Amino acid sequence: MFSPNINSINSILLFVVKGRCAVVAADEKQQERANIDTTSLHTIEQVSIRTGLTKRTLRYYEEVGLLPPTGRTEGNYRRYTEDDVQRLLRIKELRDLLGVSLTDIRKLLEVEDERGQIKLAYRQETDAATKIAQLDRADELIREQLHLIEQKIAGLEQMHADLQARLERHARKREDLNHEI
Repeated sequence: MFSPNINSINSILLFVVKGRCAVVAADEKQQERANIDTTSLHTIEQVSIRTGLTKRTLRYYEEVGLLPPTGRTEGNYRRYTEDDVQRLLRIKELRDLLGVSLTDIRKLLEVEDERGQIKLAYRQETDAATKIAQLDRADELIREQLHLIEQKIAGLEQMHADLQARLERHARKREDLNHEI
């Protein structure tokens, strides 16, 4: 059965034919999602359970661009690839473990995506000067990520110092109070 499905205004056109997806993409990034075996796709419920994120959060992340538009079934249900699941786990890690805002997560993911594209281009490139330029750009992107992380670390170190100072003040007050007893 032939069933076209449009994911978004200028995204991809997904055709499901006998359990295989064929994709006509608007850009290279979306073309990478082509030829996906639909048996390896996950429902929103499966992804929610696996990632610990609510279905509402999954929809929101797609809406705000943290997750590329997902494929859809004929009934317009979302279908997630393993790459989507891994990206969601990365988002959750950045959000929960590092306390990074969604805006900063978007920046980090955009940089990671660009670095991935540079890596692919580097592998195919034969000209040494072009490879050096690609490495330079990758280094620039890594420095951007490091800067963002260093800002977060500085904030956490300040918070740590403030809390440590409070403990020390409490210890001094406790000592003064003990002398009054």
